[in-house]
Amino acid sequence: MDLSAYMAESIRNIMAKAYLNVLSNPREARFVARMQRMMSKGERKRKEVLDREGLHVPPFLIASIATTCNLQCKGCYARKNGIAGDTPTKKLLTPAQWKSIFDEAAQLGVNFCLLAGGEPLMQRDMLESAASVEDIIFPVFTNGTLIGAVYTDFFKRNLNMVPVISLEGELAATDNRRGAGVYKRALLSMEMLHKEKLFFGVSITVTTENYHEVTSEEYLRHLASLGCRLVFYVEYVPFDEETSHLAFGDEHVAEMEQILEQRREQFKELIFLSFPGDEKALDGCMAAGRGFFHIGPDGSAEPCPFSPFSDSNVAQIGLREAIASPLFSKIRDARVLGWEHTGVCTLYEHRDEIAKLFQHINVSTNQ
Repeated sequence: MDLSAYMAESIRNIMAKAYLNVLSNPREARFVARMQRMMSKGERKRKEVLDREGLHVPPFLIASIATTCNLQCKGCYARKNGIAGDTPTKKLLTPAQWKSIFDEAAQLGVNFCLLAGGEPLMQRDMLESAASVEDIIFPVFTNGTLIGAVYTDFFKRNLNMVPVISLEGELAATDNRRGAGVYKRALLSMEMLHKEKLFFGVSITVTTENYHEVTSEEYLRHLASLGCRLVFYVEYVPFDEETSHLAFGDEHVAEMEQILEQRREQFKELIFLSFPGDEKALDGCMAAGRGFFHIGPDGSAEPCPFSPFSDSNVAQIGLREAIASPLFSKIRDARVLGWEHTGVCTLYEHRDEIAKLFQHINVSTNQ
């Protein structure tokens, strides 16, 4: 599979569907048309870097710009991995440092940068820095409890910032994991965004217990009626062995893909994305710079949010060198050499091997 061509085609399809969804809103339609041109420009930039330097630039980044959160969600991987807490867990990069990283990303042809945390809306200065980089679309993954008039105005002024509200399903499932009243507050935020005719989406963690419910026709009709136009399914990654039964196996991944193909035909007004999706069909894990990588709040370059190992810092060495770091290179080589998985995140299944790679690199570097 030509991965670069596959991902470029996927991005073109996403943008084409986004354009169809905003035709009734001239402001949004003009923006999406402009971004379609920028996506093509980004594709050319990535190809130029690959041809000139042999460096494969991923079209996506994930950046955790916040280390604090106003919720205590059960099983939060950000808290488990030390990214987030009630008080700052790491020294945050400054808005200027993030701006520099995002500027370099745009120059290299990165199309999308997913902003996570913690709760990103607790870092308004960081969001302002991101918004100023107009050639990148920034999906902002938020719990939805802090969206009010100030933030709806922010999103109206910065259409490249796309709010993505995290849910677990309906009221009972969401409040059970995220806290009493969170679901109703998230729905209120969606109503506010819809009233302003803003493009927004939802992010749903899918498990072996809820994936039928959250992909049902009834549930998706409800989301569409609220104005949602993007549904982002994130497959659950266990944070301990006791919850491993909630993670997908190969049979769940295959069934999920079949369901989504049906829903794409039924719900033309919705864009469906799944993460990590069918890694076997994509010839292996997309992390460590193959399709994306994660930047921690302190600038650490990590293969994925679920794999918090780093041998480089983007704020210190830049994106180019981070993509080519020894750890990222070894993980990509290991994938080529045959790392297999049984449905759940590949890096999670091979976390012990990654830890050994990381230790070996640290020892070699310090000798």
